[in-house]
Amino acid sequence: MVEFQNGEIDPVKYGVLWQKVQDMDKKVDKMERQLEQLLELANKGKGGLWFGMTVASAVSGFVGFLLSHWKGN
Repeated sequence: MVEFQNGEIDPVKYGVLWQKVQDMDKKVDKMERQLEQLLELANKGKGGLWFGMTVASAVSGFVGFLLSHWKGN
């Protein structure tokens, strides 16, 4: 932490603290970008799941229709 000596800020310690803040800011920006990418992937996966469920439902409905129509004759 920055300490006062004779009422003044130690410039070396202030510089070290400033650099740490800058590094943390870069890390936070990187984490935000990665989080946005994860959200995009999750949304794509969710869309794929719904599409797969729609296709499976349509196929099973069609097969059910064919089987019931075939049994009826």
